[in-house]
Amino acid sequence: MNTRTAFSAMSMSATCTLACLAAMPAGANDTMAELVAGGLNFVQTDAVSMVEEDLYISPERVTVDYVFRNTSDSQVTSYIAFPMPDIKGDYESEIALNDREADNFLGFTVTQDGQPIQPNLQQRVIATGIDMTDDVRGQDVPLLPFSDRTHEALAKLPSDVLEDWRARGLIYDDVYEDAGEMKHHPIPLWTLQSAYWWKTTFPAGQDVRVHHEYSPGVGGTAGISFAGEEFKGDDWFDKNQREYRQKYCIDDSFMRLADKLQKDMSAGTGPYYTESWISYVLKTGANWAGPIGKLRITIDKGDKANFVSFCGNGVKKTGPTTFEMNAVDFMPEQDIHVLLLVRAQSEN
Repeated sequence: MNTRTAFSAMSMSATCTLACLAAMPAGANDTMAELVAGGLNFVQTDAVSMVEEDLYISPERVTVDYVFRNTSDSQVTSYIAFPMPDIKGDYESEIALNDREADNFLGFTVTQDGQPIQPNLQQRVIATGIDMTDDVRGQDVPLLPFSDRTHEALAKLPSDVLEDWRARGLIYDDVYEDAGEMKHHPIPLWTLQSAYWWKTTFPAGQDVRVHHEYSPGVGGTAGISFAGEEFKGDDWFDKNQREYRQKYCIDDSFMRLADKLQKDMSAGTGPYYTESWISYVLKTGANWAGPIGKLRITIDKGDKANFVSFCGNGVKKTGPTTFEMNAVDFMPEQDIHVLLLVRAQSEN
């Protein structure tokens, strides 16, 4: 797949956007890892290759099927890691998560050769580029920034701890007046980095099949942020539109469509559309030996009333809402970014 060729098409489901203000990746390819002091260290291998990858991406579900092959003469025992998307706390942002209170916030499951695996989970709290996991855990504060339990625990911390965390960039102090009294509401600003990992054996000359799936965290806006003739000429708008064109390979036809949707919404003469974003980190597939032998990527838009733009080569429409790309001996150098314009469901 070449990520510089544009492809735009109609179609998806409006149930996964609206309040989502921050984009987040849907996940990443499996990668090789070693377990060292301090946790996982992602590494490359010359012994095990990714023979096949079959990737399906939709707003509702992401599934990945791999075939790995040990090309060496000896058995290889190592770790497979699946890096989860970073979760960044932000007082202005909201992210659609499968479960706000669970460490497994996207409902990740994995099987190997048809047998379920209970993976380990590594999580790290990062603020201002520094690992502060021990500080947060030491105060019995949950690590997931958007968890209600996290906010409840923060509200109970002593004032000196809160002041220290604010100064170190862990939290933001949301100050407001309530009945004549100033209230302080600490909000997490840290980034949570998570990775699932499990130990596995690759027999010499044999294939190992791995399957996993999860619900992606879908970002988006309550409108269309990159379109509208009336906004052109504004520095921020023009910069944002250029970034969208490059990231999602938006062509002139798709841009005209988005401008018309924006114009009709403003005039009250057309249906309401919002944006949804789904990304997939494909580059970690380069950690295996050689290129990906056979790669198939299916993008599912979910509903024919919506529109999609993404980058790809040789894209074929395979169903009312699905589009497929295939490649052989593929070396992943860029990630997948999908832009969906989602028609809001009627209230009637």
